[in-house]
Amino acid sequence: MNRENRSKKYIIIIVFILLITLGVIGYFLFGSFADSGVEEQLSSGVGVSSVEKNTSSKSKASKKPDNPIDFKKLHKQNDEIVAWIIIPDTKINYPILQSRVADDFYLHRDVNKNSSYAGSIYMEYCNSDEFTDRVTVLYGHNMINGSMFANLHKFEDKSFFDSKKHRYFYVYTPDRKLTYQVVSAYVYDDRHIMNSFNFAENSVFKSYLKDVTNPRSYTKNVRKLERKLTLDDRILTLSTCLNSGDGRYLLQGVLEKDEFTG
Repeated sequence: MNRENRSKKYIIIIVFILLITLGVIGYFLFGSFADSGVEEQLSSGVGVSSVEKNTSSKSKASKKPDNPIDFKKLHKQNDEIVAWIIIPDTKINYPILQSRVADDFYLHRDVNKNSSYAGSIYMEYCNSDEFTDRVTVLYGHNMINGSMFANLHKFEDKSFFDSKKHRYFYVYTPDRKLTYQVVSAYVYDDRHIMNSFNFAENSVFKSYLKDVTNPRSYTKNVRKLERKLTLDDRILTLSTCLNSGDGRYLLQGVLEKDEFTG
């Protein structure tokens, strides 16, 4: 091979490497800006600040807690919005969707069913949208801009995890407010939880509860509960990707209060 041919070969290799590099950079930049803010997608006008301000408000004329989410308006936009999740001091303040078409329909679709890299927070059809199952799993992307379920990784910080301000998170359905106490947060493998365990069997669920309170993970934070979890408890599992490597990062919460809203 003469010098001219070698030079051409090197130029082609360099150009190829540059194209791959630009593609990777574009991929992550697109992922960073793909989520334009879910409140901008919702015609109801429900915003992050308005929901957070009302998480603990109660009507003076009733003991029932207020429901700050206007599900009637939301359902006119998309009747597959089944609930809303709020985790204090995070960006996690989103509708929860459940597709009747395919479990992963909202993996890369927004609340309007349009293509979106960021996707939506969603649950699979095997779970009840009333959150009555022994274990319910919600999925969300670990977005580079901190949206969707990326802020679950805040619970890796022990001081954040241990703070009393971060002890609870909330789910609203059209007629209920569900209060979950954070039990643990940890790195898990990439198995599909709902397909891997038959939670109808008491022994299986009991074993899972042991893992929730004492996960087999080197990266974990666990809250010391005032009581033991029982077969009557309901667990909400929030699942997202790791910042690097294979597996999942899970935040586990136990239902502590189930209230009908006014």
